[in-house]
Amino acid sequence: MSFAILTAFIAFVVAIGVLVSVHEFGHYWVARRLGFKVLRFSLGFGKPLLMRKSRDADEVEYVLAAIPLGGYVRLLDERDGPVPPGEEHRAFNRRPPLARIAVLLAGPGANFLFAIVAYWILFMQGVPGLKPVIGEVAPDSHAAHADLRPLDEIVEVAGKPTPTRQAAMLTILEQVVEDGVVALEVRDDRGGARSLTIRVPESERRTLTEPGELLRGLGLSFWYPPQPVIVAELTPDDPAIRAGLAIGDRIVAVDGQAVAEYSAFIAEIRSRPERSTRLTAIRDGKTVEFDLVPKAVIEEGQTVGKIGLGAALGDGSGFPASMQIVERYGPFAAAAPAVRETWDKSALTVRFLWRMVTGHVSTKNISGPINIAQYAGLTATEGFTYYLGFLALVSISLAVLNLLPVPVLDGGQIVFQLVEMVKGAPLSMEAQVVGQKVGIAMLVLLMGFAFYNDITRLFG
Repeated sequence: MSFAILTAFIAFVVAIGVLVSVHEFGHYWVARRLGFKVLRFSLGFGKPLLMRKSRDADEVEYVLAAIPLGGYVRLLDERDGPVPPGEEHRAFNRRPPLARIAVLLAGPGANFLFAIVAYWILFMQGVPGLKPVIGEVAPDSHAAHADLRPLDEIVEVAGKPTPTRQAAMLTILEQVVEDGVVALEVRDDRGGARSLTIRVPESERRTLTEPGELLRGLGLSFWYPPQPVIVAELTPDDPAIRAGLAIGDRIVAVDGQAVAEYSAFIAEIRSRPERSTRLTAIRDGKTVEFDLVPKAVIEEGQTVGKIGLGAALGDGSGFPASMQIVERYGPFAAAAPAVRETWDKSALTVRFLWRMVTGHVSTKNISGPINIAQYAGLTATEGFTYYLGFLALVSISLAVLNLLPVPVLDGGQIVFQLVEMVKGAPLSMEAQVVGQKVGIAMLVLLMGFAFYNDITRLFG
């Protein structure tokens, strides 16, 4: 097992273990406060490794189990078996519906609270970001038609300030989904301000919501420092390695034409399928040349050239201080932006889930455990700040998912309690069993679809 895979696995297990345990602790804490009888609070599933009982009359079992993927809370309930005499009033099914709803809401509520605390810590520590400065604008693209130019900085989108690239992308995406009209306020590299509008036809909007398609579909990219063509990886049996290129070589010319930047090099190679090509490189201070023929590959209906070469960031990889931004607050001031960030991310998740249902947002955005594990590993290797931000985002997603009106989730159980309040009597066991089966089927289909998306991303 490679280090990257091991890191991703450990980071994923920690993330799921922490966030599901936080969720279950929310249920446990409120249930205890409202007089429900808690039988067991378990961290993990499967065979108990450690167990102890509380010293009060309830004798709650606290368990550390073998499988560290979350946990669960078991409440006294007449539907699960006999209830000891005198304890009937503490069983879940006998408690008032509003009290049951409070316990059910406590799990998602704990996840929202976790996200707020995480963002509070991040804002106190300082959240790094990059200014949304435009790098390239593709000819005859939506961005070009709107008169967006290289080195323009996006200051506002639809009236909302966009200090970072993340903020700009999220707001642009919202506007594309909303009506395809993206109103921008930009500032050029000389300080001049302009207003412009990008318009996206309805036929293209859903495609732009697919992962990685937004900026490419609009025809723009953010500015990055020049990246020299320093060979970092070579694909076995492809033209580059067969020609004799080696890790560490710095390519400086293609057929005698100088190339100083990786994107320009890639564009040149892509334009040369099955054409004899000479590369000039610097190796150990000496100039060497390599003859090769890029293989022809079909991509999106076009034939392009590829040689099986990946580059590393060179000496010019650092962003200048003028491009960087850090959002930092004191302990008290950080509370408001933490709550706002949690609210904004939660509202965005709900809106995009609904628009997936209505067909306006691509379902390719649904991620399963493989993709989540990849992000967990990536953020874990980047450092505490990035991993904590990842945990906050997944915690919000877990909370929103559990509030969906699906019978096996907290949201579906809340619907059952509301129906009981209106009806004046519980739903029949037959109706609840049918609901549970439908809910399980829905979750299995959703998980299967998420796995399909993960596999599709993994294998290109």
